[in-house]
Amino acid sequence: VQLVESGGGSVQAGGSLRLACAVYPYTYKRGCMGWYRQASGKEREGLAAIDRADGSTNYADSVKGRFTISQDNAKNTMYLEMNSLKPEDTAMYYCAAEIPRGDECYSGSRFGYVGQGTQVTVS
Repeated sequence: VQLVESGGGSVQAGGSLRLACAVYPYTYKRGCMGWYRQASGKEREGLAAIDRADGSTNYADSVKGRFTISQDNAKNTMYLEMNSLKPEDTAMYYCAAEIPRGDECYSGSRFGYVGQGTQVTVS
């Protein structure tokens, strides 16, 4: 499984960005996917997760109400819409997929596949 993120960049506080995560192969459509971030010198922080089967979502408190995770099954792509961005949102953002069978799909899930990351800088 290959995950390819895009959409990062620099934005002013209060602005918005949309990250995308393309999933390969196209036939991989199962399970839980999510986003996490890691700021310089800080621990990894799980942000959001989506169950690809029913579209249910879960968010970390730090982003609830500002970030929205979604998927486009036709494009086999997952998104993270980020609004009201703050300087403390500055980090490398990663998309991730595949959790152990039986595990709960939530923002803090531990994933088996991770993309290369995309930088988000808020000033």
